[in-house]
Amino acid sequence: MSAPAAPSAVRAAPVSRALLAAFGLATVVDLVSLLTGAEPGHQIAKPLLMPLLAAYAVSRGAPKLLVAALLCGWGGDVLLLSDADRAFLAGMGSFAVGHVCYLVLFGRRRASPALGVLYAAAFTGTVVLLWPDLPAGLRIPVAGYALLLTAMACRAGSLGLPAGLGGALFLLSDTLIATGVAAWPRPPASDFWIMLTYTAAQYLLTTGALRAMYGESRTNV
Repeated sequence: MSAPAAPSAVRAAPVSRALLAAFGLATVVDLVSLLTGAEPGHQIAKPLLMPLLAAYAVSRGAPKLLVAALLCGWGGDVLLLSDADRAFLAGMGSFAVGHVCYLVLFGRRRASPALGVLYAAAFTGTVVLLWPDLPAGLRIPVAGYALLLTAMACRAGSLGLPAGLGGALFLLSDTLIATGVAAWPRPPASDFWIMLTYTAAQYLLTTGALRAMYGESRTNV
């Protein structure tokens, strides 16, 4: 039998539900816009995603590092709305800072050695395959970012299945982006799949981290 929620958590529940519903609505609008080619809908909805999720996390008493990671994701989201190379690099840098926040947040928790081997193989194989087709000026930045992202995804597994799945989906989402940078063939509606896996990843990392650190009372709303 679980302990009753603290009064502050009870008071915050309606706000948390509203913020989570708003995040879900913004996600649906963004994904539908991508599927239907409604670019204005995507331009409006995408920048709302991470602030809403961060606000939800704050309402559940999230640590500052988790909120910072989500806001770094927001910075990356906004920058990647532009097709300029400098915006891409700046967006990647913003996401990289977010991954550092996640890694510090996870502390000394360790994932299983088997998971580490699996992610190391995924990182090596992806970089080796993409390297020849990446623009010369992006090879080192992309490889460095991929290493940081892979470390985050691996360490996320130490917080349990939801966060671990979130880390894996984040890696999948950014791998799809990297294949586009390398001009590889991508699946139909690739932008839809990138955003679907990305928003699911950030949600699962958020709720998984809250549950691992505070228990059910901080994630049940």
